[in-house]
Amino acid sequence: MNGDWLLRGRDGRLAAYQLSGDTVRCRAEREPGGPWTTPRTVGGDQRLHPVLAIGQGADGYAHMVSWRPTVKGESGLVHSTHFRPRLAALDWNPLGHPLKKGDRTGTPAVAVDARGRAHVFVPDGQGGVRLLAQKEKGGWEPWRDLKGREVRDGLAAVTGESGLVELYAAIPDGIAHWRQEEAGAPPVLQESVRTPVRTGTLYALATSAGRTTLYYTDTGGDLCAWRPGEGPVTVLASAGSGPISAVRCDLEGHDCTLLAQRSASGRVAFAAHPTEDESAGAWWTESGPRLPVDARVSLTTDADDRVVAATLSPSTGQLLLARRKDEPGLALQAWQHV
Repeated sequence: MNGDWLLRGRDGRLAAYQLSGDTVRCRAEREPGGPWTTPRTVGGDQRLHPVLAIGQGADGYAHMVSWRPTVKGESGLVHSTHFRPRLAALDWNPLGHPLKKGDRTGTPAVAVDARGRAHVFVPDGQGGVRLLAQKEKGGWEPWRDLKGREVRDGLAAVTGESGLVELYAAIPDGIAHWRQEEAGAPPVLQESVRTPVRTGTLYALATSAGRTTLYYTDTGGDLCAWRPGEGPVTVLASAGSGPISAVRCDLEGHDCTLLAQRSASGRVAFAAHPTEDESAGAWWTESGPRLPVDARVSLTTDADDRVVAATLSPSTGQLLLARRKDEPGLALQAWQHV
C-alpha cells in the first residue's frame, strides 16, 4: 500500500481501502459517523498483483493504481476512480507499462492536482522515475521520463496547497525532490539532500502555502522531517519500524501536525507538534490494543473535522477505528471494530 487508505469522501463519509488477495476491497460509512458497510470489491473482477497506490484530489475522488499480470512474465499498470464511498468504482483501466513492456518495475505513487488530474509515478527499474498524467478532458498524456539516480522503491507523492504536484524518492545517499513549476507541467527534479534515509519510510504532507514536508525514518531510528530549501531536522525517536501517517488538525486553536505509527510494543503511538515547528518538541503516547506485525495506521479528519485514526491488518482483515473526543487535547474515544 502506498498512500492514505483511510479517506473522507466528498459526501463526508469515511472509506477504508484494502488489498484482499488479488483484488481491492472497500468498506464505507453508511452515513457520516454511522455504521459501516461490509467490504466489497471495487474496480471490477480483474486480477491484480498485491500492490495498491491511492491518491485523493480536492474534489474528494479517490484514484487507485495497481499492477496486473498480462502475459507470462509481464505486467501492466491499471487505474480506477472512486467518486463516492458508497458508489461503485470505475472498472480498472489499463495504463500500459512505463517501458512499453516488461514485468513490474516498482510500487507506484499517486497525487491529484487542483484540477482533478491524477499523476502516476513509478520507479522504472533503471534508476529513474516515470510519470503518466491524466489530461484535463479525459485520457492520458504519454509516459515521461523524470530522470533520477538510483531511485529506490517507496516513492512519496503529494499535492501542495497550491495544487501543484510534488514527488520525493529515497536515493543511496539521501532524498531527491521533484516539483511542478506550473499547473499541467511535468514535475522537475529540484534538489537532493544528503541524509541517511531508511527505504520505505517516506510520507509527504502539505504543510503551508507553497511548501510540503517529508517525514521519514533515518538509519539510526530517528523520525526526521525535511522541507526543500532547508536542512533535515530530527523530530523524535521513531516509535517502531513501520510506516508513518500524518494529518494536520486544529488543537486548541493551533495548527498542528499529528503523527501516528505502530510502536515496537504493537500499539498505535501518536505524537503532535506545531505545523512546521518541529523544534517545539513532540513525544509519543500509545493507544489501543496490541496489533499484528503487519498492521498499518492511517489518519484523516471526519465530516466534523475531528481526527480519526484507523488500523488495518492485511493478514486478518481486522479494521479498528478511533475518533478524537469532543474535548480539549488529543484524547481518543475507545477503539472500535469495524
